[in-house]
Amino acid sequence: MSIKENLKNIDDSLPKEVTLVAVSKTKPVETILEAYEAGQRVFGENKIQEMAQKWEQLPKDIEWHMIGHVQRNKVKYMAEFVSMIHGVDSLRLLVEIDKQAKKHNRVIPCLLQMHIAEESTKFGLDEQELHEIISSETFAQLEHVQIKGLMGMATFTDDQKQIRKEFAHLKSIYDKVHGQLLDISVLSMGMSGDYSIAMEEGSTMVRIGSSIFGARNYN
Repeated sequence: MSIKENLKNIDDSLPKEVTLVAVSKTKPVETILEAYEAGQRVFGENKIQEMAQKWEQLPKDIEWHMIGHVQRNKVKYMAEFVSMIHGVDSLRLLVEIDKQAKKHNRVIPCLLQMHIAEESTKFGLDEQELHEIISSETFAQLEHVQIKGLMGMATFTDDQKQIRKEFAHLKSIYDKVHGQLLDISVLSMGMSGDYSIAMEEGSTMVRIGSSIFGARNYN
C-alpha cells in the first residue's frame, strides 16, 4: 500500500483527540513530502541534526517533534524551530532547553519522559525523580519551556498484559501530576506495534513509523 493509504487507514483508526506523530527518522525528504501531501503535518525525528536539515528543506507548516534521546549540547540546533521535545529526562536538560529557547524568544513545549519499561536500556524518570523536578525551585523559574505532558515507552515484548500494565502505570502517574502541572494535556505512549493498547489506556499521542513508511532504512 502507498503512504497515503497507510496514513488514511491509521487516521481512520484514531479517535479525534489522539495526535499522530509520523516517525520519519532515516526517511528521505521525498518520502516525507509524500506524507505531507497526504495531509500529515506532525513528524517525529530522533537525531537533531537530521531533523534540522529536513526542517530547512521542507514546508514550514510542519510540526517537528524530537522523539529521541536529547544531548544537551545539541539543543541549540533545534531551538529555533522544534514544536515539541518528547524525551526530557532531567532537570539539567530542561534548563538547557529553556536557555536556548530564550535566545529565540520562544517557549518550547516539552514532555517529561518516564521510565515504565522493565528494560534497563530505556531512558526516563521514575516517580520520585519526576516529583523532585516539578517541585523544585529551578523548575518554577523556567520561563521558556512548557511541560505539556508525559511520554513513555513500554517494554519491547509480545506480552500484551505487560504492555498494558506499563501503559496503565504511566496513565496513573499522569493523573497524579495533573494537579501540579495544570497545562498538561499530552500523554504520549504507543508506537506501531502497541498503539491500540496505548489508546485504550489513555494515550493522546502515538508515534508511528513503520506502519506508515514501511521498514526503516538503517545505513
